[in-house]
Amino acid sequence: MSDIPPTTPQPQSFVVPHRGVLILVLGIISLTVCAPLGLAAWVMGNGDLKKMKAGVMDAEGKGLTTGGMICGIISSALLVLGVVFYVVILAVFAMSAAAGAAGGP
Repeated sequence: MSDIPPTTPQPQSFVVPHRGVLILVLGIISLTVCAPLGLAAWVMGNGDLKKMKAGVMDAEGKGLTTGGMICGIISSALLVLGVVFYVVILAVFAMSAAAGAAGGP
């Protein structure tokens, strides 16, 4: 017989692995190449930080997730500012063209 006592399996708390690297990569790519990816980084980062705070997700990637989310927020803000800028420029050109066609100064 064996002298080793039977062991009962210990309950393990299961946590979802973090996606910090993915979110950081999306945030950096959104700043450099494709700005709409910033919204994805922002939304995914926000959701993952909530899961980390609740203890459902591995909190080891909190720094990466936060960095990616911040890059996504900055990229989204720059995208909105760029769109507003181009809309204003188009409106100015449209008004100047309309004034020129109407015989204005």
